[in-house]
Amino acid sequence: MIRSMIDGDTTPLRRIETNWHVITGAPCSGKTAVIDLLGASGHWVVPEAARAYIDRQLSRGATLTSIKTDPLAFERHILRHKLAVEKALPPHRIIYFDRAVPDSIAYYRVEGLNPEEPLQASRTVCYRRVFLFERLPFEKDAVRVEDQQLAARIEWLLEESYTGLGYGVVRVPVMSIEQRAAFILQFSGRT
Repeated sequence: MIRSMIDGDTTPLRRIETNWHVITGAPCSGKTAVIDLLGASGHWVVPEAARAYIDRQLSRGATLTSIKTDPLAFERHILRHKLAVEKALPPHRIIYFDRAVPDSIAYYRVEGLNPEEPLQASRTVCYRRVFLFERLPFEKDAVRVEDQQLAARIEWLLEESYTGLGYGVVRVPVMSIEQRAAFILQFSGRT
């Protein structure tokens, strides 16, 4: 039995089998465009927690530097948000996530933080399938400040985080948005 380490809670947790599909990958891999297309096509999707939080804070006048002043507080906030979202969703529904809880393992490691907290949290849910998007040519924006080298490291850490939890990761090659969406739907039995 797994015990939660979030907020010092020691309540035993059980691993929940789900019909959820994770779309992950390095920054600038095209995840969000495919999630948006899937959502527009009527599929149930969950947007990326970190991007939504950062965009919300920027719209309120914060700077990216001020948002990420305390990397542990930032990563914990994102992790807790992901856990709260997942707790509210029905496990039997086919849902596509733009990143999921195990992504936090990689991002904790990028920040030099101990990944035990997201590692423990990642053992509470069993995702149906994990898709890792191969990277597109890198483009920076107001939120994406990584460079090619860091993006490559993040991609490697993401794959290692999921495979370390026992997932078989399906690599999604660079294709058009529509082709990637069709690829994912085919693998998840939705074509």
